[in-house]
Amino acid sequence: MRHTISVLVENKFGVLSRISGLFSGRGYNIESLSVGETIDPQVSVMTIVTAGDDWIIEQITKQLNKLIDVIKVVDMTELDHVEREMVMIKVAPRQEDKAEVLRITEIFRGRVVDSSQKTYTIEITGDEKKIAAILELLKPMGIKEFVRTGKIAISREGIKKS
Repeated sequence: MRHTISVLVENKFGVLSRISGLFSGRGYNIESLSVGETIDPQVSVMTIVTAGDDWIIEQITKQLNKLIDVIKVVDMTELDHVEREMVMIKVAPRQEDKAEVLRITEIFRGRVVDSSQKTYTIEITGDEKKIAAILELLKPMGIKEFVRTGKIAISREGIKKS
């Protein structure tokens, strides 16, 4: 099962390396990783997506908590939370498909962030299913490339998942 783990860490040199080393040293895969400063510039939050059964996730959580620079570890999968990713998609549609690309972008509440004679670069933000859906719809239109952020997540205030 996939888990989204939020790790609050001290914003210091080498912390990312130690955390990724913990995963690789034990043979655990990181499917997605996003890191950014919090309101306090001395603290960062890492959002890590990994897969494993309950025992593996428990081991990962325990090992993360042992690291000196780790402040707090939360398995977001156990909480009611909001997740988002962003993708930028470069599409090179045929002339007759340009209007359809713009229509699909509008339906998915995306926006064109760059345009040239031959391509549109589209930005979409949403959950994993939304990203997969627009990629599937745009594939026949001529996707040249796309880049995708890792998942970020935040818990809803005071609500435990039932």
